[in-house]
Amino acid sequence: MSTRVTTDPWQARVDSGDWAAITAELNEYGGARLPALLTPEEAGQIRGLYDQGRRFRSTVNMSRHRFGEGEYRYFATPYPEPVERLKQALYPRLLPIARDWWAKLGRPAPWPDTLDEWLRMCHDAGQVRSTAILLRYGAGDWNALHRDLYGDLVFPLQVVINLNEPGADHEGGEFLLMEQRPRAQSRGTATLLPHCHGYVFTTRDRPVRSARGWSAAPVRHGVSVIRSGQRHTLGLVFHDAA
Repeated sequence: MSTRVTTDPWQARVDSGDWAAITAELNEYGGARLPALLTPEEAGQIRGLYDQGRRFRSTVNMSRHRFGEGEYRYFATPYPEPVERLKQALYPRLLPIARDWWAKLGRPAPWPDTLDEWLRMCHDAGQVRSTAILLRYGAGDWNALHRDLYGDLVFPLQVVINLNEPGADHEGGEFLLMEQRPRAQSRGTATLLPHCHGYVFTTRDRPVRSARGWSAAPVRHGVSVIRSGQRHTLGLVFHDAA
């Protein structure tokens, strides 16, 4: 039996992950480390886009909205190549996990087989605004616990990529998940993302076993205080915004 070898470098990076282990970690914690999805050179190029205003549709000052401290910008479309290609490569890997979670929770899974079809559904429902994010944190900045829903149509998994080198470019800035467990104390996890590596996590909630089968545990995510330096993050959301 021959094994198909992809010549798409973006797909090859995504496929290099141990997806059985990634799925198991997602099922247990609601988040999981991914392999390096960018080269250091690509990460630097994306960081360099932050001050190119024409690349973005809007800018959010987190302090002004009481979201934390720092700033982020929503990319305009068409996206830069790494953003678009990684979203296209990741979606087929995340789709079976999303469908399994919704089946456990007894929810209808609306997501078609391709990202393009899914985004057309979002647009038909009035969710037409781009959602890929470039975030920039300086010393003292942080991101409050939140969920990125944006409308009625939601894909339940999203990905972030650290564009800086921990310990060299910044100290602190751990990625945080806080899970509200049914009839139990909340559980938190903190992950320091390696340079260029991704992290996949639940957008809204995840299924957990309960006495009656499966229950939905709400999960929020955020970023701990940057103690020094600067940290840039690329956020890949798989639904568009109303």
